[in-house]
Order: sequence, then structure tokens, then C-alpha cells
Amino acid sequence: MLSGNREWVDSKLKEDPEYFKTLAKGQSPEVLWIGCADSRVPANQVTGTNPGEVFVHRNIANVCVHTDMNMLSVLDYAVNVLKVKHVIVAGHYGCGGVAAALTNKQFGLIDNWLRHIKDVYRMHAHELDRISDQEAKVNRLVELNVIEQSYNLCKTTIIQNAWKERSDLEVHGWIVDINTGLIKDLKVSNNDSHSLGYVYEFNDDEVAVH
Repeated sequence: MLSGNREWVDSKLKEDPEYFKTLAKGQSPEVLWIGCADSRVPANQVTGTNPGEVFVHRNIANVCVHTDMNMLSVLDYAVNVLKVKHVIVAGHYGCGGVAAALTNKQFGLIDNWLRHIKDVYRMHAHELDRISDQEAKVNRLVELNVIEQSYNLCKTTIIQNAWKERSDLEVHGWIVDINTGLIKDLKVSNNDSHSLGYVYEFNDDEVAVH
């Protein structure tokens, strides 16, 4: 890996002797990519982008949990400091985390994390239980998980407060098909909070607590 790094540096310097000096001056990405930690779906390679163009957060099965301070900190920095215009939740077919969530096995500490995906299954069990092919069932849950996680992002005060100030911020749900390398847009993009349900939509009214 160290040798590979040196080769990469040399190739970049041959293309542009000032490449790293320019890169070191700062970043202004327009995209936050929240993807799976799976080694087969690196954000830059999958999207054909360069260093500095995509801000990235990855975890098992691209889960967005309202108690995850790591994810929320990345989201806050990306939205409010870097001013990204697009937040993408990117899952992938054949996700091991999603497949594990569909079983009754205990895996250890990760069971607590996978429970969030099991909750997605519970909400859509009526559809998923009708799918007899296990691979197809996993891949459909992959899609439903991305949809639910993208909505979870929209429910955060970080995104909703940004929407009050900006009209150029969108949240998207995508799937990477590892078999083809191609990205599928699930067509669940959001640029306001109106479709979330009234209990999730925050306003500026003060409510007295008794």
C-alpha cells in the first residue's frame, strides 16, 4: 500500500506538478456521500470524482441514526461549514449488513447496529415476506433501507434548519450495483420537509412545557 501511494503521487505529479499544493489549500466539495463501509464501494472511484470533490462518511449498511454523533457531526460540518448542495445516502446490492439483519443469528456488538435495519424490515415486512428469493429480498431491503435512511437525514434539525436558509440543498437515495458498477437513483430526492409528516417537521414556534 505504501508503494502504491508513492506510485499514485508520482503519477499525479507527472500530470500536474502543483497538484498537491493546490489540494492542500482547502476543500469545497458540493457532495456529502454517506455510504457503506464495504471495501467494494469507495465513493470517489464509484463516481469518477477526484480528491476534494466528495466529503465522505461510511458505516455498516449506510445507516443514519439520530443518536449517532459521528454521523451528525459529519452532516453538520458538511451542510453548515462546507455548504454542500447534495447529501447522498448510497447503499449497494448484496450488502452484508443488510443480509445479516434478515437473519436470527447473533454476531456480537454489531447486533445493536443491525437492529436499525431490522426496524426497516419490520416497517416493510408485508412486502418483504412475499419475496421468496433470498437475494431479491436482501436487495429490496437494501433499497428500502436507503429510502428510510435518507428520510432520517431529512428529519434532522441540521437539514431542516439549512432548508430554511437555503434552496440549493437536496437529499438523495442511491444504490450501487456491484455486478455492473452502475448507480441507480431511487428517485426519493427531497429539498424540503413537507413530505415528512407533521410530527417531524420543525418550525420556529415556541412551545410551553408544563
